Amino acid sequence: MSKRLQAMPDPVLENQQLAAEAEDEEQIYAPTQDDLPCDDGIPMETYRHKLQMDILMDAYGNWLTATQQQGFIGGNMFVYFNPDQVRNQDYRGPDVFVVKDVPSGERRSWVVWQEGKAPDVVIELLSPSTAKRDKTKKKQIYQKQLRVTEYFWYDPFNPEDFAGFDLQAGVYHPLSFDDQQRLMSQQLGLALVRWQGIYKQVETVWLRWATLEGELLPTDGELVQQERQRVEEERQRADRLAAKLRELGIDPDQQ
Repeated sequence: MSKRLQAMPDPVLENQQLAAEAEDEEQIYAPTQDDLPCDDGIPMETYRHKLQMDILMDAYGNWLTATQQQGFIGGNMFVYFNPDQVRNQDYRGPDVFVVKDVPSGERRSWVVWQEGKAPDVVIELLSPSTAKRDKTKKKQIYQKQLRVTEYFWYDPFNPEDFAGFDLQAGVYHPLSFDDQQRLMSQQLGLALVRWQGIYKQVETVWLRWATLEGELLPTDGELVQQERQRVEEERQRADRLAAKLRELGIDPDQQ
């Protein structure tokens, strides 16, 4: 009675299969924004810091809608670029960041391996407790690990502390102010300007987006005001036309 010969397993092939299975398993179980912490319970430094974040996000979101562009702007939310961040509880939350050419919509966090790209622009809002870290450690992370193309910082209580950097060959180079004291974002085709004015009943020097031609990107409140002004101008035009018709002996209500 003959016995069937059983082929000996190939250890090289087995190792390759195990590696492939492990890689597949890692991909399958890679955490997404739904799995990762999205809040450390630490609020913005001050109310003005929160308003400064809001005015940048508000206006840029309106601009995306008006120009029908794809993109996302986030504020005070975690950005994950390395799974070790979860293990080490090393969470990174830029005050404001912009990602071009991605679908809009709500995110709990920005997960680079899930979204397929890192932020294109980051803005940090300085405070006495964060300025040193924003100018050193965070700058290095944005340069070397996230490779954010443009990095800006601004102090809402000291408008002179305003700077920008452009990533060239893996190294940040300072951006120069133009003759209007603006910093340009080549990535977004917009300028960042310091604007003295009132936002949500607080008057100060705000950092704002503007077109290259110098027009401020409007906030929600400004869009409402523009619409009210348009309606009022239309009403006045109609009143003038009605008065002219009456001068000619024509009843405008019968037209």
